[in-house]
Amino acid sequence: MTLVEWGALGELIGGVAIIVSLIYVGVQVKDSAKATRSAAANDASVSMQTWYLELGSNRQASQLWLNAMRSPEPLSTHDEFQFLMSMHAVFLGFQNSYLLSQEGTLDPEIREALTFAIIAVKDLPGMDRYWNQRRGFLHSGFAEYVDGLRMRDPIETLDVYKRNENASDT
Repeated sequence: MTLVEWGALGELIGGVAIIVSLIYVGVQVKDSAKATRSAAANDASVSMQTWYLELGSNRQASQLWLNAMRSPEPLSTHDEFQFLMSMHAVFLGFQNSYLLSQEGTLDPEIREALTFAIIAVKDLPGMDRYWNQRRGFLHSGFAEYVDGLRMRDPIETLDVYKRNENASDT
């Protein structure tokens, strides 16, 4: 073979190597995107699980939260502040799932499943107090999304939100 033929063969091999490299990179990017989406779904779920677990395993916090959600009037200053911070914590988690779904990292169906909880409490007085005070602290796109959720038809929710018995709450 002549030097020119060896050069052509080298270019051919180099071209094939570039194509193989691009295919490999494409597969790696696809796997990386899948891993990112999986991690986002897990993080969104864990965030909500943690909030529910902390609220559900602490009688004082859960009683305060439930009383605040049911009460048409704000609680004492300290209790109302604690309630608003607890609500804001969960809404930051909801907001995160909304933003991740907007960018395509989180499946919108997962976001809908997580934020369905908002519809369950949307008509409770505590939700109104929270939303009126803290809406502006959230991403405007998310706030509009929640406004849309709040316009949806009510759903049948847990009876515990409806009861207003003080004797069995202690």
